Amino acid sequence: MCGIAGWLSYSQNMQTQRDTLQRMTATMARRGPDAEGIWLSGPIGFGHRRLSIIDLEGGRQPMLARRDDGLEAAAITYSGEVYNFRELRAELKIRGHRFESRSDTEVVLRAYLEWGERFVERLNGMYAFALWDLRTEELLLVRDRMGVKPLYYYETADGLIFGSEPKALLANPLLPRTVRADGLREILEMVKTPGHAVFHGMREVRPGEVVRIDRQGLSRRRYWQLEAREHEHSLEQTISHTRDLLEDIVQRQIVSDVPLCSLLSGGLDSSIITSLASRKLLAAGKGNIRSFSVDFLDHGSVFAGDAVRGTPDAPFVRDLVERIHSSHNEIILDSRELADPALRSLVIEALDLPPAYWGDMWPSLYRLFQEVRQHSTVALSGESADEVFGGYRWFHDPEAIKAHTFPWLTSVTGKYFDGKSLFDPTLLRQLDMPGFVQDSYSQALADAPLLPSEGQTERRMRQMSYVNLTRFVQTLLDRKDRMSMAVGLEVRVPFCDHRLVDYAFNIPWEMKAFDGREKSILRAATRDLLPESIADRVKSPYPSTQDPAYEQALRTSLAQIMASEDAPVRALLDASQVKRTLDKPIGNTSPMYERMGMELAVGLNTWLTEQDASLDL
Repeated sequence: MCGIAGWLSYSQNMQTQRDTLQRMTATMARRGPDAEGIWLSGPIGFGHRRLSIIDLEGGRQPMLARRDDGLEAAAITYSGEVYNFRELRAELKIRGHRFESRSDTEVVLRAYLEWGERFVERLNGMYAFALWDLRTEELLLVRDRMGVKPLYYYETADGLIFGSEPKALLANPLLPRTVRADGLREILEMVKTPGHAVFHGMREVRPGEVVRIDRQGLSRRRYWQLEAREHEHSLEQTISHTRDLLEDIVQRQIVSDVPLCSLLSGGLDSSIITSLASRKLLAAGKGNIRSFSVDFLDHGSVFAGDAVRGTPDAPFVRDLVERIHSSHNEIILDSRELADPALRSLVIEALDLPPAYWGDMWPSLYRLFQEVRQHSTVALSGESADEVFGGYRWFHDPEAIKAHTFPWLTSVTGKYFDGKSLFDPTLLRQLDMPGFVQDSYSQALADAPLLPSEGQTERRMRQMSYVNLTRFVQTLLDRKDRMSMAVGLEVRVPFCDHRLVDYAFNIPWEMKAFDGREKSILRAATRDLLPESIADRVKSPYPSTQDPAYEQALRTSLAQIMASEDAPVRALLDASQVKRTLDKPIGNTSPMYERMGMELAVGLNTWLTEQDASLDL
């Protein structure tokens, strides 16, 4: 796992731009704390910051591949992991390729030389990389199928600038730090448009996409996307094949030359991954898995269930640890610390954007990953199982299923993703937020693959799955990536293996929910791995603090904004609504939309102030 940056300018010799490329690369230092590399050749410059995971000595980058005659053929700056690199290496050796390292990076580079641009279809993993062909002077930008790893770019008059995060591009003086109406809409609403970036002129390589640029211009090609196919397996075969896939996926993803652990919440998804990893590590004689969970000070004694979180995590975590005997660490966070302006600044620096929505989960994830990084460099996560197997409440709520909008914005959970309550109604009308959401949703439905033979119910549930797998999951993967890489921790996501995603997408909904529960297939495929308490546990999301002290700190920050004439976000807010919110008594029962509104207002103000960003509406 690493951070990458680069600049292609066909009208320049990049040797004259070394200082700029150095600045761009330096912004990725937290993604790659172990080493730095710069490579310049004619019109192209690559930068790389390395987090060493596999072949600690031999995997340095940027990396070059030479032809048999010794001439340079291609170069790469690469972030991520290709989990099937051993099989690819073996095949390439048979085809005559010689390797100088044990790294998956060299395998990717050699695979390109052997199979050309179509080599990406052979990769299994999470990755984002840039590859320069010295023979044709063409640049490829490639992102993994599910978009686990990020990659941004900005097209210039004579080339392209790219990087793992917006900050790498913004370090180049050619890029404006400007956000226009389209970007602000994406900040204010829980909607992520594939390929779009918040900063004007910047784009994001879409999941499963190759961006190719040469002297004639830029083109884009999707090398993978979800397809609708008839499901031919019986229920028993489906359960068995799901288990086989999970076994193979976890076996591939525990490969590491540095300490590896698992993130354990006590929920179904993280418990499955932790249990499988434990079994495989023990069978290989490598010792048991190390696991980490998170909780808040006093949660054990004062936790109060609500409509989203019915039970605390800690008892379920203990149940799994007692069963598999993992080496477990519980990270206890102080809620008051999560509202610390200094921590908020670190989160925004990592994100390059205001931490819209999810509230205290941004700083709590940052602190959790910070603690985990003291012991491990790689962590396994249960993220994305709900999108893959239909675990969220909205998959099972008739109103959400019937709604003509994104299911997470409906009455079931919409209040948890509405942070616009404190913003000026005139601004919101100017931005036409309802129209933005509807346009985005209509485009998502237009993209969704369907089968002509499907009935109305099956067709609707396939659409629900599609928008979750292509829109909602991206917000979670972005959050995970930015918060983990900000502290130099690689988080792997087994449920995002494209083979599993593709297979589950085509399981009929009637079978996917055969016992009337969420994630029925997944439960049936893994029940033997889990204590009964976890196998039957109802979905509970990542924990959020219930300490009134956190909200008090949030209100204090908002009051300071309203008292400062220089606060850039002040002009965007509805002063009377802010006053009503600040005047309300503090307690655990504060409406979620009000808290989200405060989170968004405070975060946006910090971002505009510290990131030197400007709004051009």
